[in-house]
Amino acid sequence: MGRDLAIDLGSANTLVYRQGDGIVFDEPTVVALHGNGEVVAMGEEAWQMLGGDSGNVLAVRPLREGT
Repeated sequence: MGRDLAIDLGSANTLVYRQGDGIVFDEPTVVALHGNGEVVAMGEEAWQMLGGDSGNVLAVRPLREGT
């Protein structure tokens, strides 16, 4: 194993690259949080919640402009 993975935590998407296979994971960099801070969704599922009225759930992009 060792050094055969690369992870890109991008502002828009998070990517995982595996040597020999290419990109094996590509999901939006979004997290949906319940009012108590509990993570309820990540990636595509959380992205679907952005801008919607999900009650006590807040979807956020934890990285902005590369930071």
